[in-house]
Amino acid sequence: MTDADAAEIDGLLGVLDLHSSDARTTEDIFTGVSQPMPLGRVFGGQVLAQAIVAAERTVEAGRAAHSMHGYFLRPGDSTRGLTFSVDRIHDGRSFSTRRTQAFQDGVPIFSMIASFETHAESLDHADVMPAGIPAPEELSADAEMAGVDPGNRRHFTGSPIEVRHVEAPIYAVADATQVARQAVWMRTRGALPDDPRVHRAALAYMSDLTIQESVLRAHGLAWGTSGLKVASLDHAMWWHRPGRADEWVLYVQESPSARGGRGLATGKIFARDGELLASVAQEIMIRVPAAG
Repeated sequence: MTDADAAEIDGLLGVLDLHSSDARTTEDIFTGVSQPMPLGRVFGGQVLAQAIVAAERTVEAGRAAHSMHGYFLRPGDSTRGLTFSVDRIHDGRSFSTRRTQAFQDGVPIFSMIASFETHAESLDHADVMPAGIPAPEELSADAEMAGVDPGNRRHFTGSPIEVRHVEAPIYAVADATQVARQAVWMRTRGALPDDPRVHRAALAYMSDLTIQESVLRAHGLAWGTSGLKVASLDHAMWWHRPGRADEWVLYVQESPSARGGRGLATGKIFARDGELLASVAQEIMIRVPAAG
């Protein structure tokens, strides 16, 4: 791990290290820092991860996040920190439910409901990882995105996450095949603590990185398309099994539909040994400049 990689991992862990307020009324209050971004907008995956961390801080030990459903309400300012308020909606014998809202300047920018459970042995089955996928070592590290508008770079460069596309990346050049699916290997650029809560949060962070690209590929678009505007509207994630974000995971993504300026993308995250770790769904706003 290079010094630059170590700095990125320290930055990620710093983002996930929320501070709690001493006073508690009807809500639990936490504060966190933001990562610098090219055009000053908070990366959605950062807020997802922090919201899960905040909610999990209020749940009894032994209950792990198994699902979350969130809405991106406003763009956040990445030069400023965030405040997270957590409502303890319900605590049952096996499940706990929490509502988390992220604020800047007293205005909500993200709202989420998450559920946590005490593990119980029961039925067990899972989709199988697609066959014939090249190993990450057989793929080149993603290149720098020279010429791509900073607003569409999202968080691909200067990131704590290493990304290797199975298909050619669409940063600057579109995929001529126009197929609404792709597969991407990901891992953090260095080792993370063994705490499974950190790995769940890191997987949430990673889940927002490339999932929009299945929509773009379907229409022959690249991130570098002049005038392209993309924004995440909502995000859902289900953690099925524990896994490590600092080891290679395969993120298989596809888009079942796009219409009316919105595109839906779904994804499955597999451990390298083929175990299904998580499922993801996200709807995006997409604006494409008119031809001519």
